[in-house]
Amino acid sequence: MPPDIAKKEVVAVGLSGGVDSAVAALLLKRQGFEVVGVTMKIWKGKYKSGGGRSACYGPGEIDDINAARRAAKIIGIKHKVIDLSGEYDKFVLDYFKKERLRGRTPNPCVVCNQKIKFGFLVQKIVQTGLKFDHFATGHYARVSYDPQKRRYLLLRGADPAKDQSYFLYRLNQKQLKKVIFPLGEMTKAQVKEIARQSGLAEFANKAESQNFAEDEAKNLIMANRDIAGDIVDKGGKVVGKHNGYFHFTVGQRKGLQIGGLAKPYYVIEIDPCRNRVVVGAKDSAMRSGFAVKKINWIVIPESQKKVRVSVRVRSNGEMIDGVITPDKNITRVRLKKPQFAIASGQSAVFYKKDIVLGGGVIHTKLIKD
Repeated sequence: MPPDIAKKEVVAVGLSGGVDSAVAALLLKRQGFEVVGVTMKIWKGKYKSGGGRSACYGPGEIDDINAARRAAKIIGIKHKVIDLSGEYDKFVLDYFKKERLRGRTPNPCVVCNQKIKFGFLVQKIVQTGLKFDHFATGHYARVSYDPQKRRYLLLRGADPAKDQSYFLYRLNQKQLKKVIFPLGEMTKAQVKEIARQSGLAEFANKAESQNFAEDEAKNLIMANRDIAGDIVDKGGKVVGKHNGYFHFTVGQRKGLQIGGLAKPYYVIEIDPCRNRVVVGAKDSAMRSGFAVKKINWIVIPESQKKVRVSVRVRSNGEMIDGVITPDKNITRVRLKKPQFAIASGQSAVFYKKDIVLGGGVIHTKLIKD
């Protein structure tokens, strides 16, 4: 927690309807802050309740809004719902569609955090007339201030199993200065126990969202774009058919429907220009070198100087030792050991121990492995 945060200040807390944000709000209130819960509305269609939530975006959003409202009442704080459906359509859904149609694997949660949760949500809270000093969420991450560098640093959450710093690497200094992560030093088990002891047991037992969009929502996002094409092996031999290349991602095995092969095949490339999905054996999807663009540096490196780092190439992936070479608008990455299914469009995030140095968008074709 940054050192300039004083008690009795007002904190706006993003309440998602889950246990993490509820406990974050509760802890801040116990610390003496005046807390206001804010919940995003991002779904434009008709609501559908009671089906069980599997994702952040979809017709079941009303269940999460109602859950957030209940949490605020139990904790004893004010609650606001902020409509960000237009901004979400423009900055997250349009991005998702464009990336899939380019044959890339998008990372909507990273974009949502940067643009929506820590961007437009904060702006719209101000527009409601609410004056607040800090913004908080239930992310498992930490922020500290480095007086020598005169910069705010983003650090991994203390619980390695729940660390969410990967999703936050695009936050800028203005955003990091304002944010509080009350759960950064805690484990998920500790958070659930606090919830059970504080009248928030229903949230401790609630299933967590695992995807960015519900299946019904995904169908709407990519509606009327299905065009049949070939599934081919590395040599170009047709081994199956697809009903839309954008339904597939690099590393995917399920849903290929290409039985009869000697060994399992995985998606190793999406070729939108030829409307093809290229498949191959698992070793075909292993690589150790790639390029990263659209980089956000939290700790600014020396250009063209090789830096030994730990790299994460997917949100739940392991930390891999590697070397990066920053150079103007591109950073070259070389991993110590090859990784499976490194996909263009996903994010690579660089770490020095617990400190997030920065990260960017993977481009596998810019550097030959």
